[in-house]
Amino acid sequence: MPLPAGWKRVLLLLLLLGALVLLASSGAFQSLLAQVLAKAGPIVGEHPFWGAALFVLLSALSAMLAFFSSAVLVPVAIHTWGELACVFLLWLGWILGGACAYGLARFWGRTLVRRLVSAELLARYEERISRHSSWGLVLLFQLAVPSELPGYVLGLARYGLRKYLAILALAELPYAVGTVYLGSSLLARRTFVLLALGVLGILFSAWALYTLRKRLGS
Repeated sequence: MPLPAGWKRVLLLLLLLGALVLLASSGAFQSLLAQVLAKAGPIVGEHPFWGAALFVLLSALSAMLAFFSSAVLVPVAIHTWGELACVFLLWLGWILGGACAYGLARFWGRTLVRRLVSAELLARYEERISRHSSWGLVLLFQLAVPSELPGYVLGLARYGLRKYLAILALAELPYAVGTVYLGSSLLARRTFVLLALGVLGILFSAWALYTLRKRLGS
């Protein structure tokens, strides 16, 4: 029996975590990463404002497009600005991306959205999430599914903008913290910490997905 799409995502995350653990323990990868950081750090350091703006912009795009991720830039951002600043910039970018997805869906409509996200996923959740959905259900939705999806669904549903932004900020914060500390563990070659953080994040994501499916009755 084929796995549901949500559980395929959990399996993919497990495979990615395994790959990260292998990379963290690889001397060749660490050497290559050190060379990249040595070259990228001074460039970003010479243009701190534009470097931060570009990182926020790319983070926003990763929150809007399923095929794009800013995660590969996190080690460079940590090396340049430190963990706390990186968490803030990543979080800010994801909030901006979610808000843009919401605005595109609300003001441009379904025709545009279908070009940006899976039509199947869009239809599945559009039937179950509405402007009258409870705050808790929408928060669970934001936590459980790929980050590029909720903004489009809630924009089409004309869910309240202020409520959505509050939910978006709350839901994305733990993921931003987790992503940065995964990147930091990769840089420091803390393999056990990397594995523990990754497993914890995947378990949390799986719990959110399971609970969401149970709430929606599917």
